[in-house]
Amino acid sequence: MKAHRSIFILLLLIICVSVANAADSGTLLVLNKSDNTVSLIDLASRKVVATVPTGVGPHEVAVSPNGELAVVANYGAQTPGSSLTVINITAKKVLKTIELGEYRRPHGIVWLKGTEVAITAEANKALLIVDVNTGKVSANVTTDQNVSHMVVVSPKQNKAFVANIGSGSVTVIDLKTLKKIADVPTGAGAEGIDISPDEKEVWISNRAANTVSVVDTISSKIVATVESKDFPIRVKFTPDGKHVLVSNARSGDIAIFDAATKKEIKRVSMEVKASEASTAGGRLFGNQFGQSPVPVGILVAHGLGHAFVANTNADIVTMVDLKTWQIVDRLTAGKEPDGLGYSKLTIK
Repeated sequence: MKAHRSIFILLLLIICVSVANAADSGTLLVLNKSDNTVSLIDLASRKVVATVPTGVGPHEVAVSPNGELAVVANYGAQTPGSSLTVINITAKKVLKTIELGEYRRPHGIVWLKGTEVAITAEANKALLIVDVNTGKVSANVTTDQNVSHMVVVSPKQNKAFVANIGSGSVTVIDLKTLKKIADVPTGAGAEGIDISPDEKEVWISNRAANTVSVVDTISSKIVATVESKDFPIRVKFTPDGKHVLVSNARSGDIAIFDAATKKEIKRVSMEVKASEASTAGGRLFGNQFGQSPVPVGILVAHGLGHAFVANTNADIVTMVDLKTWQIVDRLTAGKEPDGLGYSKLTIK
């Protein structure tokens, strides 16, 4: 009887270990700002299966709900960008380039319903609605705020929330009427932004203030402000809504917050240093943060057991286990990885 019980326990342990070590599936998209490319990484093998060209300075990407298409915002470098690159993920090729004309510095981007994406145009202080099929700008909502950088949406409330670095604020936009509802002052350098899965809260990282603001999506009021040093630059909820990850560019780590209590519960150091090329200059952040690997972009998605963190000045993407908060691997894409996207489709 004891022998049978021991065998049962052993089998149970093997099953648990197998589940814990099960590889994520699908495709990770990594935008390489210095290379003007996007790397497509098969998550099962953790290898780059294709590298697709983009416009100059790809910063952020939106993936269609079916995982087939990716739309990349070409921010530009010294010369402001004004285009979007549309990529067929499974075919591993560029479908077309959408020219935005007068609209410059496209950056934060999110897929809306159907074939539309919402995208910020920093130089125009605006949020654009672009039809991916026709390539036309169907709407332009002025934020009248400086450096409108990142955007998230609440489908239930038909609202968009735009983080404005220069004005230290979040602009709330009604996506039905295409009118601005409010500007909410949050803190100096408001940049990173994400919305809770239940769409009740928006968290904004104020990079110059070393704080994160929590805004109620219905009232547009700040309900909490928490500290996150140093230089908090991106925010991302876990799919279950229980935790919030904040990347801190200067301190080179990820702060993990309990979403309910608004308390920091752990710090995950990236444990790498910036590459020699980045500390010598020639990149977006140059040597502004010394030896920090400069964690910026964060990706977590339904069905994945890991968070992926782009270490911009170290040219790697760090994988963090969402249960143990331990670093489990480093992925190599191109130079200066930043924006990240995910497709549930597997490509070879």
